[in-house]
Amino acid sequence: MSAIYDSVIYDRVLAFMEADIGTGAAADEAFNALALAVFAHQFEHNQPYRRFAMQRGRTPRGVKSWRDIPAVPINAFKDLTLSCRPAEESARIFMTSGTTKGGIRGQIHHTTLTVYDRSMLLNFRRRFMQEAERMAMGILFPTETAMPNSSLAHYLELARAECGTPDSRHWIGEAGIDTAGLYDRLDAAERSGLPFALLGASYGFVHLMDAMARDGRRFALPEGSRILDTGGFKGQSRELEPDEFYGQLAEFFGVPRQRCINMYGMTELSTQFYDDGNAVCPSLKSGPHWIRSRVVDPLSGRDVPAGGMGVLVHHDLAHVNSVAAILTEDAGILEEGGFRLLGRVAGAQAKGCSLAVEDFLAAARG
Repeated sequence: MSAIYDSVIYDRVLAFMEADIGTGAAADEAFNALALAVFAHQFEHNQPYRRFAMQRGRTPRGVKSWRDIPAVPINAFKDLTLSCRPAEESARIFMTSGTTKGGIRGQIHHTTLTVYDRSMLLNFRRRFMQEAERMAMGILFPTETAMPNSSLAHYLELARAECGTPDSRHWIGEAGIDTAGLYDRLDAAERSGLPFALLGASYGFVHLMDAMARDGRRFALPEGSRILDTGGFKGQSRELEPDEFYGQLAEFFGVPRQRCINMYGMTELSTQFYDDGNAVCPSLKSGPHWIRSRVVDPLSGRDVPAGGMGVLVHHDLAHVNSVAAILTEDAGILEEGGFRLLGRVAGAQAKGCSLAVEDFLAAARG
């Protein structure tokens, strides 16, 4: 019975992702209906989440709006297995970076990657590839073979395999960045006149630009070239403020800042957000129609007044096997068409997030 129900909810989510639901009241109703169905599925099969929801008085019978579905604090994944199916049935386990909470790494279980992969590719093709079917790519991140528990390694391998030309490849290995080989590839891209894409973690670009500065190298990639950075430095490089970072990308690679696109995602979700370039920082980020965001007070869980700064909550319908609603530790402001990411929370909001984790764990463990 459980496996049959799993296939029904997965099929509903996949169909919703493929549909053109438009905007307005009908789209809101369609999102809400599926969000309630996903909540009912997770309430039934994810026992720690069920205990938490019941402690909050939120059950499928009583919840009528996706905004009232309880969100799980992101750090709770470091303490509990939040999966609708037994862990041994996982097709893939992605692990968080372990940069907080004493280096403990959270585990996110996927019984199938069908929905994850479809979510990534539909969104990536529209927001990053745009008019291009395929493009030559250089990846500044280790391979999926080297990092099998990294959601980012999987994401970038999907990008390369499904949207890259046959000569697309990774340029980071056990010895670090192959700068000499990459310089030759970028030289060839300049000569070809064909668009080229560089994709990777932000800290990888910092290391590459530091090497280029030492070596006196600059490139002017052809028109239509673009850069995708995935944000965050995680203590693995010097940190740059966004304006400086995107200014340097434009300077070193000859790619206009409006073609330097940031992907904002997290292991605890199955859908990513993008901006439309970084000519202005902070940029406006948005996602596809199967993910929605709120800005809340972390202590009360209530939405902050319009235009106010709070903590971002993302409700991702593609995250079927775990928990769809996630309380992040990222500060943001909602605007028409998306949100502006303001960095990690601090002060009272950070304390509120910590208390939210404690409350969740106490309720989820019963």
